[in-house]
Amino acid sequence: MIKPGDTRTYIKHVTSADFARFDDGLVHAVCSTFSLAQAAEWAGRLFVLDLKEEDEEGIGTCLTINHKSPAFEGEKVEITAVLEKLEGNEVTCVYTAKVGERLIADGKTGQKILKKEKLANVLAPKKV
Repeated sequence: MIKPGDTRTYIKHVTSADFARFDDGLVHAVCSTFSLAQAAEWAGRLFVLDLKEEDEEGIGTCLTINHKSPAFEGEKVEITAVLEKLEGNEVTCVYTAKVGERLIADGKTGQKILKKEKLANVLAPKKV
């Protein structure tokens, strides 16, 4: 049984594809905040994968990230999500992202588990 305080871990291997880039080019050759945020959301999603039924899917509801230190190409970032709250269909986690003992980022993720049919209706383009 999954309960608050349980953890899930995801290892993110930093590659050049994770570097901070915008339309005007490379900003810096370290893992971007965007890439870290995506990995943090995945770490929280590991709970969703354990909880959802075959006819259900998760959808993100919130994400905060406090980017504290760079992660360099070739480094392994360990993202540990801790289940903070499981209330109905809502999964809330806090997480830390570290390279060894160095804190790279921390924050919070939220996801809801919905029936795939309901989710398809919510995400369907609306006719104007």
